[in-house]
Amino acid sequence: MKVLGIETSCDETGVAIYDTGAGLLAHNLHSQIDLHAVYGGVVPELASRDHIRHLPLLLKRTLADAGIDAGRIDAVAYTAGPGLAGALLVGASVAESFALARGIPALPVHHLEGHLLSPLLAADPPAFPFVALLVSGGHTQLMRVRGVGDYALLGESVDDAAGEAFDKTAKLLGLGYPGGPQLAKLAEEGRPGQFRLPRPMLHSGDLDFSFSGLKTAVLNVVSAPDWRPGQAADLAAEFQQAVVDVLCAKALAALKKVGLKTLVVAGGVGANRCLRETLDAALARRGGRVHYPEPALCTDNGAMIAFAGALRFAAGERGAKIATVSIRPRWPMTELRPPRTPAA
Repeated sequence: MKVLGIETSCDETGVAIYDTGAGLLAHNLHSQIDLHAVYGGVVPELASRDHIRHLPLLLKRTLADAGIDAGRIDAVAYTAGPGLAGALLVGASVAESFALARGIPALPVHHLEGHLLSPLLAADPPAFPFVALLVSGGHTQLMRVRGVGDYALLGESVDDAAGEAFDKTAKLLGLGYPGGPQLAKLAEEGRPGQFRLPRPMLHSGDLDFSFSGLKTAVLNVVSAPDWRPGQAADLAAEFQQAVVDVLCAKALAALKKVGLKTLVVAGGVGANRCLRETLDAALARRGGRVHYPEPALCTDNGAMIAFAGALRFAAGERGAKIATVSIRPRWPMTELRPPRTPAA
């Protein structure tokens, strides 16, 4: 089965084709970084219009890269949420129209499920069950994963997620958009420990996260009379280390709680080098292992949507019998269930 995947949840347009027999055939991604950089953040209306401009072009290019024509696509999977409403509507409309015109099924996919399952696309994928640490944009969550759709929430952010804290702290340090990657790059030049920042909820006794206070602590430092811009690299390094310390500690606690030794890390922050090195070392000491998506699949992309859809299609799940453009900008992942065959 060849599944077309479409991702338009925010500021990246992704298209991919996944073959359940041959694997990932092709994927392409258009980033809107340059478009939004002048505003210092994503402008939803501009994001939607840019998806409209680039999605048809990416679709044509991806089919060509895969060496097939549209008539050989067996199903379409698309991001239905969570995300920006206008951006989601673009992808959903194209996907449902494509499927209707060719008489093939279309399936709405949860954006975070795509991230969670993306490490299974790697050459050496993890086996179920495992614990997943999702660190994507406005989400920081720990999940116990027994299979596709069989997820149990162990802990989540109660205010700012890790990615949000990275972006907001980058703004406080005068860094450009997107802030998170630029802060991580600056942190490479600094020395953690030169400032004393808190590790929020490190000893809370649960698996929840809170990074809003950490961001405020940075604000207090840069607002102090003795603050000097030349200290930015050291402050960035300390901030990054604080986030990594909390994420690592909570992930290890989650593994201990459920009695597992396999951790999957997915989402944009999962590409952070400091986080990867810390988690790899910690799991190695405990006889465990961490799995990550391929570097190109850490950000939002169509490949993860095509793959998540393919797994559900293969298990017999289908979308609505009548083409319906339905999106869910707010879609709790706890509502997901294992794939199911629709009633006759």
